[in-house]
Amino acid sequence: MSKDDERWLDQDAGPLLRPYTITRGRTRVTGEQFDLLATVVATLSTPTAPGLSPEHTRILMAARRPISVADLASQVDMPLTVVRILLADLRDQGLVRVRQPDQGHMPEPSLLREVIAGLKAL
Repeated sequence: MSKDDERWLDQDAGPLLRPYTITRGRTRVTGEQFDLLATVVATLSTPTAPGLSPEHTRILMAARRPISVADLASQVDMPLTVVRILLADLRDQGLVRVRQPDQGHMPEPSLLREVIAGLKAL
């Protein structure tokens, strides 16, 4: 286990670094919200911006290639709420680009219900 992983978990004691510590007490994203399926990509090939926390750097490293917000949270092993708040910081600094999923091509809810009913019938 790396030292970074040790900050997050002690097998006997549980989480060591509280989410509100990482987000500096913030509980909400500033600006536009991040959909779970939004695609995030770092704008720099290496995270070199001054003042980045280790958590910001981990997110930037994981987002060197396009990745969804949900997959990013899983890959960096941080709670989704924390990742969204840190992503907002990075977005505000111009260190990540975020592309929201296209809502125009979503199927009608009635069609989705029919598909679910058909799957249940199998």
